[in-house]
Amino acid sequence: MTNETISTHPSRRRRVAFFGSPAWAVPVLEALYQQHQVVLVVTQPDKPAGRGLKLTPCPVAAWAEARGLRVEKPARLRKNLEFTELFREIGPEVAVTAAYGKILPAELLEIPRFGFLNLHPSDLPKYRGPAPVQWTLIHGETETAVCIMQTDVGMDTGPVVARWRTPVDPDETAVELSNRLRDKGIELLLEALADLEHLQPQPQPALGTHAPMLQKDDGKIVWERSASEIYNRHRGVQPWPGSWFEHQGRRVKVLQMSRDVLERSTARAEPGTILHIADGLQVAAAQGSLLLKEVQPEGKKPMPAADWARGARLRVGDRLG
Repeated sequence: MTNETISTHPSRRRRVAFFGSPAWAVPVLEALYQQHQVVLVVTQPDKPAGRGLKLTPCPVAAWAEARGLRVEKPARLRKNLEFTELFREIGPEVAVTAAYGKILPAELLEIPRFGFLNLHPSDLPKYRGPAPVQWTLIHGETETAVCIMQTDVGMDTGPVVARWRTPVDPDETAVELSNRLRDKGIELLLEALADLEHLQPQPQPALGTHAPMLQKDDGKIVWERSASEIYNRHRGVQPWPGSWFEHQGRRVKVLQMSRDVLERSTARAEPGTILHIADGLQVAAAQGSLLLKEVQPEGKKPMPAADWARGARLRVGDRLG
């Protein structure tokens, strides 16, 4: 497929407001800071962290505050007249969002002359929502994209101004794919900011795929799935909630899983049955098998899966779970 591109015009420094919160969004803000005038940074409020539950700024806020940028952390945006008026007074030409975490109300979207641009790591309208990369991998997609879209009042439903498609590596984790799409998205975003007067937004289809926030149980290994499905889910739930199963009432995290034996096992065994213990723990799935390489039993440090199995006195033919 052909990637959608933007014709480039001589760049100029824009007055930009940035909305984002997690560490993943920091490189986006850094790129804007280097090439444009960042007049405002908006993040989620500080949250308790650490043993002392001290209020701690999110990574974007910490990065911005360290450089003397103006940072606002409104608890809500909808019907927040004080913040809306502040945003109007600051007067950004354009605003950029990247993993901010809140839906923007119409009264804010109308303020910047060129509206809001969002960096979204999926092939819209596929995987709208807060966890697009994770569900892309969980569903075994072989191709994805990063899009720059004009934000509207919906959930990632605005028209797309730039798109870059790419194959998905069969062993890529959510962390790796997220970072790769973000880095390419930064390039597209900077091109769009240089060409705001000439963008040609392409409306999205009304129907799309939702990518909801992951829950802890999304990481549970269901041996009754195929080996491919289990492995794809393992890639998608990194780093949180991670893959895990229960054995004798205690949770065991799977830190490393190999796909080398995905569909080669010809042994007919019940899902969850241990087939081999050597350089890992080979476990039967509904179709094929998986090689667990590193695990972390509840309350213990990470260890080779074979060592855990021997310590737990597991043998070939035993079933996990």
